[in-house]
Amino acid sequence: MILPEKIYRQVTDWSRIETPLGPMLACATEEGICLLEFMESETLESEIERLEARSVPGRRDSLVRTPSPHLPRLKTELGDYFAGSLRRFSVSLFTPGTAFQEAAWRALQAIPYGKKRSYGEQAEAIGRPKAYRAVAQANHRNRITVVIPCHRVIGADGSLTGFGAGLWRKEWLLEHEKKHLPRD
Repeated sequence: MILPEKIYRQVTDWSRIETPLGPMLACATEEGICLLEFMESETLESEIERLEARSVPGRRDSLVRTPSPHLPRLKTELGDYFAGSLRRFSVSLFTPGTAFQEAAWRALQAIPYGKKRSYGEQAEAIGRPKAYRAVAQANHRNRITVVIPCHRVIGADGSLTGFGAGLWRKEWLLEHEKKHLPRD
């Protein structure tokens, strides 16, 4: 696989992962997965640019590929997720961001499998009830789709909004999770 010229300099390994919704690009650092996005996503290029902006100046590690233990685990967990048997990911993540973004991303990970929250509910969960627009922006900057489940956040009126990989994928992921919820 040929990486774009603009790539995060801390990335030590990358992979194309096939999914039922199309191929995804995954990148890992020594710390964990730093990027997981659908190859067709409208946000992929800008996410790579933002990752590159956070790189260590002068490092050129991305030219030397070092196998990462995080990518095989991610592939296994994604396979289990798409098979309907995994409800919570445990692969290590590397998600640098602002304090607000990191709080928003933790709140995303706290949304239970198969459940939905509004942007306002997510803002309340991080103690900033009026910051729902900022939460939407933080979700838009989420570089690790599916694993950090921004697809579980919907508009206050229940509408599907704001998913860079396409609303049809968001709808598919929500239906997939609903279909695989344990029966009571």
